[in-house]
Amino acid sequence: MSIPCGMTGMVCSRSGLALKHKVFVLNAPGIIDSDYRGDVGVILHNLGDTDFVVDPGSRIAQLLILKHETAFFKEVNVLDETARGANGFGSTGKE
Repeated sequence: MSIPCGMTGMVCSRSGLALKHKVFVLNAPGIIDSDYRGDVGVILHNLGDTDFVVDPGSRIAQLLILKHETAFFKEVNVLDETARGANGFGSTGKE
C-alpha cells in the first residue's frame, strides 16, 4: 500500500468487535506514515473473558486515510500568556 504524501493512515478499532467481544486496537489509532512501505500489522487487545480467534480474512480493524498538516516549530525564549496558563490535568472543566 502507498499512502499519498500529505496523508496519514490511522488504524482504528472496529466498533462491533469492541462492543461484542471486547477486542480493540491497543495503540489506536496506529499511525502509518506516507513514506512507509513495509507490512502493516495490527496490535489487538482482548479485554474479554473468552479467547478471540482471528481467522484469515477476518476484518479486525479499519484504516482511515486523512490529510494532515506539517508543522514547523520555532524555538522562543518567552511564551505568550493565556487565561489557562500552566494549569494542567483537569483544569479546563472547572467552573
